[in-house]
Amino acid sequence: MTIRRVALIGLGTMGPGIAARLAYGGLNVAAHDISAEAMDRAKGMLGVAEGVLDRLDIEAPAAGKGTVEMVDSIAAAVAGADLVIENVPENLEIKAATYREIDPLIASDVIVASDTSGIPISKLQAHISHPGRFVGMHWSNPPHIIPMIEVIAGEKTAPETVSTIRELIRSLGLLPVVVKKDVPGFVENRVLYALLREAVDLVERGVIEPEDLDTCVSWGIGYKIAVIGPMALLDMAGLDIYSSVSSFLNADLANRDDVSPIIKAKAEASKLGIKSGEGMYSYSPKEIGELQVDRANKLIAIRRILEGRD
Repeated sequence: MTIRRVALIGLGTMGPGIAARLAYGGLNVAAHDISAEAMDRAKGMLGVAEGVLDRLDIEAPAAGKGTVEMVDSIAAAVAGADLVIENVPENLEIKAATYREIDPLIASDVIVASDTSGIPISKLQAHISHPGRFVGMHWSNPPHIIPMIEVIAGEKTAPETVSTIRELIRSLGLLPVVVKKDVPGFVENRVLYALLREAVDLVERGVIEPEDLDTCVSWGIGYKIAVIGPMALLDMAGLDIYSSVSSFLNADLANRDDVSPIIKAKAEASKLGIKSGEGMYSYSPKEIGELQVDRANKLIAIRRILEGRD
């Protein structure tokens, strides 16, 4: 199946970056969000994402770049689409309602992909009439910079659907990772949340201050893992060393199955992080803008180095 036109339903934080990256790869994107505010914000964010992509020196396809069009309804977005990417809030009921609206508007061979961060694909595909064409396509934030995308099959996803999305990702010059079992959180977020659980626990118990925790991770394990993945790191350290240390350390690691009180209290007080100006840290509007630019610059530089282009 050749994919030329993509419908993106739901813009939010990641939508503009996804749309820009797809268009940069030669696809025509029709994007829609029920929020007029989100649509307006996305128009401005598109230009920022396109500027970042230009700086990454990504080679455009021979046929040229595609386009991004903001449309005023789901029906307009999915008209003529070969692929529909759902990017609505991380709520099963909202997603199910979106699929029920999309379903009668598309042909039976149109692929529907969810950018869910962790809801099992098997649960989501139960709400569409042709579950074989339904697949997980989990981008990592910021999606126009991070090249890895997880591809997840649900219980009823057809193998050719997985193959089509995997090859589409490769054709864009990105890195598809096929998750072989439909586990909650898939792989990236399971690893990330295991790290975050331990990090929050250490801060909460007074073992370390948040700033020092971030320094420890960014300039310690984070610095190494950007170059040497966890499985390769095991080999570098030695499996005998890992076996010895894990024999006593694993029993002492955080294993709570609820939400940390420190996180719960801040969330209930609407201290949500950058979006509200305060979370684990406090941010002024000026600092937020500077952080976003600084982090994008560093991610661009690191990616270029990892790709051997600097």
